[in-house]
Amino acid sequence: MVQYQPLDTTFAALADPTRRGILEHLDRSDATITELADVFDMTLTGITKHVHLLERAGLVVTEKRGRVRYCRLGGNTLDLEAAWMARHRRVVAERLDHLGAFLDREPHHEEEP
Repeated sequence: MVQYQPLDTTFAALADPTRRGILEHLDRSDATITELADVFDMTLTGITKHVHLLERAGLVVTEKRGRVRYCRLGGNTLDLEAAWMARHRRVVAERLDHLGAFLDREPHHEEEP
């Protein structure tokens, strides 16, 4: 069986709209956990869980300075995920091309009223 662990982790992290929102927010500027909790109207515990999932996927990096945890975008550039999607897109396109060629070869019968 093919292992998709890195893809699974990334896609699971991206599946949630709050986590995608966190990434968009961090794309504009770094933020603390407290700032993110305020922006998304969540508890510190809730936002920390979201950030942890993003961190496991390499999409976010956190750094603790004193009592404050700072968040910034991580190094995962989604190259692996984009390559997987491109391969999948090619397979689907090839199948549709084969279906189109098959349908073009088949005689067309028009129904009579």
